[in-house]
Amino acid sequence: MVVSESFNKYFCGALFILCLAPGLRHPVYAGEDNQNQKNTVICQDINKLLLSLDLNAPGLEKVKSSVDDPVLAAKELLAYYRARDFVRHPVDRRSKQDMSGKCASRQDISEAENAMKHIFIGQSAYPPHFCGEDINWNTRPVPDMEWVWQLNRMGFWQSMSLAYWHTNDEKYAKEWSCQFVDWTKKNPRDNEHGYAWRSIEAGIRGHGWTFLFQRFLDAPSFTPEVLVAFLNCCHEHAAYLMTKYSKGSNWGLMEAEGLAFIAITFPEFQDSKKWRDEAILRLNTEINNQVYSDGHQRELAMGYHTGCIGWFTHSLELAKMNGQKDAFPDSYLKTVEKVCEIPLKLGFPDGTTPQFGDSWTGTPGHIWGSLRNWAQLYNRDDFLYVATQGKEGSKPDVTAFALEKSGFYSMRSGWDRNSICLVLKCGPDGGGHCQPDNGTFELYAGGRHLMPDAGSYIYSGDPKNRAWFRQTKVHQTLTLDGKNSAYSPKLLLWKPGTDLDVLVVENASYQSLTHRRAVLFVDKKYFVIIDEAIGDGTGAVDIHFQLGPGKAVFDNKNFSVRTDTPGGWNVLVQSMKQKGMDLKEEEGQVSFLYTKKEPRPAFSYGLQKNTKEHGTRFVTIVAPYEESQPKMKIRLIGKPKIGASHMELEIVADGISKRIKYDL
Repeated sequence: MVVSESFNKYFCGALFILCLAPGLRHPVYAGEDNQNQKNTVICQDINKLLLSLDLNAPGLEKVKSSVDDPVLAAKELLAYYRARDFVRHPVDRRSKQDMSGKCASRQDISEAENAMKHIFIGQSAYPPHFCGEDINWNTRPVPDMEWVWQLNRMGFWQSMSLAYWHTNDEKYAKEWSCQFVDWTKKNPRDNEHGYAWRSIEAGIRGHGWTFLFQRFLDAPSFTPEVLVAFLNCCHEHAAYLMTKYSKGSNWGLMEAEGLAFIAITFPEFQDSKKWRDEAILRLNTEINNQVYSDGHQRELAMGYHTGCIGWFTHSLELAKMNGQKDAFPDSYLKTVEKVCEIPLKLGFPDGTTPQFGDSWTGTPGHIWGSLRNWAQLYNRDDFLYVATQGKEGSKPDVTAFALEKSGFYSMRSGWDRNSICLVLKCGPDGGGHCQPDNGTFELYAGGRHLMPDAGSYIYSGDPKNRAWFRQTKVHQTLTLDGKNSAYSPKLLLWKPGTDLDVLVVENASYQSLTHRRAVLFVDKKYFVIIDEAIGDGTGAVDIHFQLGPGKAVFDNKNFSVRTDTPGGWNVLVQSMKQKGMDLKEEEGQVSFLYTKKEPRPAFSYGLQKNTKEHGTRFVTIVAPYEESQPKMKIRLIGKPKIGASHMELEIVADGISKRIKYDL
């Protein structure tokens, strides 16, 4: 489309009318020259927008016929979008009245009220911060860069939009309109504003802004000027995202999602089909690149795994709503279903998840809502059973799961909230959100996280603490001289059974030493863990254990440590006595929330490996219990060599003897 010279002349002289729209704050322009300068800028904005649209598209006839009357063209474009009904979106504008008083939580209202006063949330672990009457979008109240990055995702705008629908109070739409135009003016896409233009933020905004469009479009404060600023910025986001493709990473999924939502929500752009096709191509490519055949996302952190379920499905659902389901093959949906199985297989009985890598275990029940939704989407009674704590659906057929490609394994006594559940990790390198912790595990029993993973504490702004939480020795696994281990996993045996589950994995943790760990779940009550250091490496060999926060009782004579929490379940960790072994207390920390940490008991069993010829072995009982501490004894049958393929043990638990074994 070519905009005529007469259009430009007329527009530059007349569009100031748009600048006087109610509810918008603008800089003071003193004198005719400054007003003309402002009109020229707005002229360029509308010119830029009209050039990006396909004015031959059905419904835009009035806009096209009004190009020589810019005020009218802008008004016609706004009228077109308000009348448009052929594009479907998760937010249905027709339901606005039905959502009155129903769609905003107290937290939403609180965040919206703060945002009205320019008190914004960046990273939610930190307090809201006043960013100035004249908003500074690069405010940095804390050293953590996550604050300013997440500030520029503007999650509080979603709260403002929900508050608007909830209350029908125009003040929210009026203030949001001001803030949106302000952001676009202050954050051009250049090196100086890189804090606002990482591709992950652009993708998140591209997705989220379509929700804002649906909720604010019919507001009186959503004027033609706001529409022009909004559509121009969406176009710039899509054009930018076309140049950014973070392959193999969750960033790539958010980039594609933002691109898809802009393209499908605004088919009037000339490049919309190209954007949509590229976004869908990326999603179809990444679901194969990023998801192992066992269903786990390659970064091996549960928080990112569950996030990826949304990033893989949102664009699919939007495409289906708009008659474009065929853009995704059936195999795509089947893979997403397998991804949805992971929280069921690895989740704890209280509805939380392991916090390996950059993840947090979450609040009890936080996965149940998602499982209920997936149960309906995929007609899965096992999802429904777990989501409703057994009130609906059908109990899963098994209690033990092996995800060999990603290296996760779970064993549980049952599916009720008091069940025992152990989840072990021994997988490939998952990248920056993964930790060098192969062989580690988390233990839950009786509603308590008895031996949780350390977590990650923080991302940026505190490198010393981030590094501390990423050490191998602060995880429940083996170290040589306390050094961090490598990723080189192998599954040797997986044999679940009625009264004995057996898992044997190996990790070539060091160049000269391999860690073999066997975990035997006996009678669905307690665990026997056999750790072997195989190879010619020498030095201090330690196996490390960490407990949940609280008191611990050390018994150095019997090489045992137990928790001592009243009124519920505890855990006993006891290693078989052997010459030269010591029991040492270690520094223990655990982080259940971003930027929050607390002390917890930690300890290790250690042996000095002095010769290349001999390896080392630790045999440890990990026994959760509800009432009195069990009396446990264990001995090896025969004299198996380090790394032997046959292992047999005798266990005496509270006077009852039992023999268990495995063969590789």
